[in-house]
Amino acid sequence: MIQDNPALIDAIRSRFAHVDACPFQGPRIFFENAGGALTLKQVVDTSAIYAAIPDNQGRDNPAAHALVDTINRAKADMAVLMNASSGQFFCGESGTELLFRLIRTACVNAPKGAKVIGSSIEHPASRSAARRWADIAGLDYVNVPHDNATGMVTAEDYAALMTPDVAVATILHASPVTGMGMDVAAISKAIRAVAPEAYIIVDGIQHAAHGQMDIDSYNVDGYAISPYKVFSRHGYGLAWISDRLTALPHDMLIDAPATGWEFGTRDTGAYATMSDVVDYFDWLGGEVSDETDRRARIVAAGRAIHAYETYLTSAMINGTGNLPGLRDMEHVTVLAGEDNPAREGLVSIVVHGMASPDVVTALNNQGIRTHTRKADHYSGNVLTPLGLSDCIRISMCHYNTIGEVAQALAAIKALGDS
Repeated sequence: MIQDNPALIDAIRSRFAHVDACPFQGPRIFFENAGGALTLKQVVDTSAIYAAIPDNQGRDNPAAHALVDTINRAKADMAVLMNASSGQFFCGESGTELLFRLIRTACVNAPKGAKVIGSSIEHPASRSAARRWADIAGLDYVNVPHDNATGMVTAEDYAALMTPDVAVATILHASPVTGMGMDVAAISKAIRAVAPEAYIIVDGIQHAAHGQMDIDSYNVDGYAISPYKVFSRHGYGLAWISDRLTALPHDMLIDAPATGWEFGTRDTGAYATMSDVVDYFDWLGGEVSDETDRRARIVAAGRAIHAYETYLTSAMINGTGNLPGLRDMEHVTVLAGEDNPAREGLVSIVVHGMASPDVVTALNNQGIRTHTRKADHYSGNVLTPLGLSDCIRISMCHYNTIGEVAQALAAIKALGDS
């Protein structure tokens, strides 16, 4: 286990840039991972290498051939990381942009009068796309309400509103507001039990950093991530699509290959950094298991990450050492329940008597980086039903430490003592 191995924690932290200090602020604890995870040092090096190469893919020269090999390797690496034995991977502008493209394509190819189903817990990346393109395509949008108390939606919730005329379905893998993970495989099964031919598209952006993706087990048609939230960098998104979604009529250049989904020349360095990410998961899996198969090591890494992040969030909620946890602080309310097994490395709270932006500022002044979520177009779907105008998001990742949790608890406790 990671928490039982201080040397491993040190080795993990040594692989990330700015793990304990901000180049603008100085020493700080990074609990803003849901807004964008730390970047692997190898990703920084790889980005510099490919940024300097002037050549494009698709030419007949050694550099172009090498670039194509890099892209093909990255796609193969992503297939191992996400356990996708079919379909294809491609890059776009961002995870949000890719979700819009996938959902748009599914909607405009659906029969008139069919339905699109999604849930109220979803990030607007998928929810906005589904509602917009359902309206344009003449489809009915069906909203599956999430449970305010648990901050999640279940397969049973979807099943209650499913009908055979559902043509498109969207699923959020993990909420960036509540921190809860959804059972994608179970929700997909509930959808296909009633509408087996529906196109199912998953927003995996928040979930990806936690290291547990298994596309073959989900029986879905699309899965999008934002690499900057999974140890790579900003500037692009990455999507997987099934063979049958690949084959649907979609935006493309006239007479271009029918299976192509990318527009223009993509950044080879973006693909190359995803190989760095996969190599990192592979390395970590070798540190926490005796597995020899690469996919098995990645699975082991995902399990270890989940276990360690559960350890961190449990300490944040229940306390560590002589420090009380958030649940024992009278001035603090934890969103979505203190004992929620679906939690993935994230705890959102409200501090009574203080506006959340003021709490974030107070913590930041002590070198603890958190974030305010407001009841706006990003988070209003979760916060407004709770009667909240805002909350504080404390998002952790497996390179954070129990010592950092203790510092945050001491600082939050002091807010109630003042």
